[in-house]
Amino acid sequence: MNSSFSRIITLLRKERGYSQKKVAADLGVSQALLSHYEKGIRECGLDFVVKIADYYNVSCDYLLGRTPDRHGATISVEDIPEPDSAGKENVIHGKSGSMLPLLNKKLIENSLNVIYGILQEYASRPLTGEISAFLNLCVYRVFRLLYSANPKNPQGLFSVPFRLFNGRSNAAQEIAISNAACLLSGDKVEGLEHPVEKGTAPSLSPDKITKEYPLFSTSLFNLIQNSESRMGIRKKPK
Repeated sequence: MNSSFSRIITLLRKERGYSQKKVAADLGVSQALLSHYEKGIRECGLDFVVKIADYYNVSCDYLLGRTPDRHGATISVEDIPEPDSAGKENVIHGKSGSMLPLLNKKLIENSLNVIYGILQEYASRPLTGEISAFLNLCVYRVFRLLYSANPKNPQGLFSVPFRLFNGRSNAAQEIAISNAACLLSGDKVEGLEHPVEKGTAPSLSPDKITKEYPLFSTSLFNLIQNSESRMGIRKKPK
């Protein structure tokens, strides 16, 4: 049995506020045996996996760490809603009518349209993968920080302990962006496909970006200016 199983069944029990004694009794096993399962000392049989999956109303794949969805669902491109899809999930509720969250959300979304448009010109799967990993980790770090600010929030959503997430996600980001830089320079990266061929990088300039991305370029340029201001650069470069 993989290590995810013991971690997940422990978190599910704690999330529901159940004692080991109660769960063991409900499942028809001894408390000592359940404790061994939760600590990973002993491995259980398939029948117990099915029984505890039914008990917590989750899928066996979720218990085994094969999917982050509790009911075992997988996701495809067609299943992912567009960022501007209608519905309450897309509404930002700012305090006192603040427009700051909406403004920053649009700056980031529009800038990402430019980034992925440029990545399409490269037509490099490993490059797109490494850039996407870097960006995914940015979102992960922010969400994890916000989610975990309330210690009562159940942590079963995450595999990495809170005390480790910041350092490990930062390291993973550095690896991803380093891999991307190597691929762009034409160097080979172990475990990835062939690098980007030299001389194939698209020609870019502010004017060209404005022309090719008239709806999104202003957002990107504002994001650049805001980011460099955070770095201590107050004067816009000529």
